[in-house]
Amino acid sequence: MQSGIAHIQFNVAAANLAFYQDLFGFLGWRTIFADDGTVAVAGKHGESLWFIGEVKDVANDYDGPGMNHLGIGAESQADVDLLAAHLTERGVDLLFDTPRHRPDFVETDGETYYQIMFESPDRLLLEFAYTGPHQG
Repeated sequence: MQSGIAHIQFNVAAANLAFYQDLFGFLGWRTIFADDGTVAVAGKHGESLWFIGEVKDVANDYDGPGMNHLGIGAESQADVDLLAAHLTERGVDLLFDTPRHRPDFVETDGETYYQIMFESPDRLLLEFAYTGPHQG
């Protein structure tokens, strides 16, 4: 049997829906649904992320039970740097001394795991990472 992720739903503040539409539009995902309370985006294999603008007033602790972070794959180190600049221009802080290479996350010399980590306005922890041959 083979399976894959079809979709993931995130409950977020409605005021932050534009952040997710901008972020994933920048990353090349297409908007498949948008209204005052929902934004849905689709990746290149049909997987989708749904941001639903209904949320209880509770704090998200990504070190507590539940999902720690959402990792999104990059096609190049340059793409990671482009997103880092895009986020910085919008006042989004990069976390955990990123961007940085993580040689501890690869199996062979000459490869790299190059990442950025950041929080959304709803404190969802997000990662954008390239894995492959070191590109400069």
